[in-house]
Amino acid sequence: MNAPDPTPLWIRDARVIDPTSGRDEARADLFVKDGLIVERLSPKDQKSARRINGKGLVAAPGFIDLNCRLGEPGRPSRETIRTGTLAAAAGGFTTVLTMPDTSPCVDNAGTLQLIREICSRDASVRVIPAGTLTKGHEGKALAPLGSLAKAGVLAVTDTISGVQNNEIMRRALEYAAMFGLVVLDHCQDSSMTDGAQMHEGAISLRLGLRGFPSASEDIVAASDCALAELTGARIHLQHLSSSRTVETVRRARSRGAQVTAEVSPLHLLLTDAALVGYDTRLKLNPPLREESDRQALLAALAEGVISVIASDHSPYHATDKDCEFDQAPFGASTIEVAFSAAYEAAVLSGAIDLPTLIARLTSGPASVLKLEAGSLRAGTPADIVLLDLKSKWTPTAKNQHSLGGNNPLIGRTLHGKVAGTFVGGRQVA
Repeated sequence: MNAPDPTPLWIRDARVIDPTSGRDEARADLFVKDGLIVERLSPKDQKSARRINGKGLVAAPGFIDLNCRLGEPGRPSRETIRTGTLAAAAGGFTTVLTMPDTSPCVDNAGTLQLIREICSRDASVRVIPAGTLTKGHEGKALAPLGSLAKAGVLAVTDTISGVQNNEIMRRALEYAAMFGLVVLDHCQDSSMTDGAQMHEGAISLRLGLRGFPSASEDIVAASDCALAELTGARIHLQHLSSSRTVETVRRARSRGAQVTAEVSPLHLLLTDAALVGYDTRLKLNPPLREESDRQALLAALAEGVISVIASDHSPYHATDKDCEFDQAPFGASTIEVAFSAAYEAAVLSGAIDLPTLIARLTSGPASVLKLEAGSLRAGTPADIVLLDLKSKWTPTAKNQHSLGGNNPLIGRTLHGKVAGTFVGGRQVA
């Protein structure tokens, strides 16, 4: 990643929203010097500063993504760190936590160092690699969590394979707590989902596709919350999709459990009804569920039971998805459209206001990882996003940076667009 831009930056007359300080000013200026937010620029610096007219735009902290895949090492045909971080920047994300299910997986300090070397050369935004929870990402024996923590890992996860053994998960939480790590978990009882293709319900029955029962998520979420209470460890539940899981998290948090949760923009925007045309780009794990689930997710987002919106960016080549539905891989390329999809689903619908949406994309994820990020306070890194809420745009295969050809919102008119992204005061999109 490039060094901070030494040229002072002056963003003028924007609506400035900073959830960490409660700031929401209809017309204000932002100042940047040496890659940091400052209270003001000296007269000399004002003369040399790059000035940006922010009239009609919203200036907010750069978004933080807790769930994305960048392909490297091992899967550069799906995405590279260069293309994935360019896509992240285009989507307003200035920091991304990349999942460890690479090849080789991130269960040792050597692979972690390899990723960091690639990032130092190719990344446009800040990349934080997560480590695996178990060796080889196999769910059988714990990875060397102490060594990973010493090497700088902040979070560990076995991603979509999950840990299917509660005793292993208990020990993982205990060890993670010893080293100050947060455990991320994909809640799925795999014994209930073998061969499943979409949400189990009336639509899966009509389409003739085997379904994921919501209970497969609910059961694991309940055990995760119980183990978090037992161990006192921090656990973050990834991409929730079920209303019952939301209620489980709500109860656990009310009892003081250190449980946080995220949701993807697609689960806020769409339901299983979107699959009636067998669009493989919408084959997701967890699957899109029913309208009652979507409404529960929006309510939890407003309440803060869900404190994070994560892109769940999982790119595949278009040819990988161009097949029968049951043969297509799970996942969607979403990081470039995440803000627009969430804005339409949550703000334009009236479920939450804009400052809350920005909090779920900034201070919420920063809190999960205990990052000094997601803020516009003076002295913090100048990671900034400019948003044009009046803009309408249509993503196409040609105007996206990601190699993923599985963006399900291509061709759909979206509201609200990222107008500029800055990392350390340097414009990256």
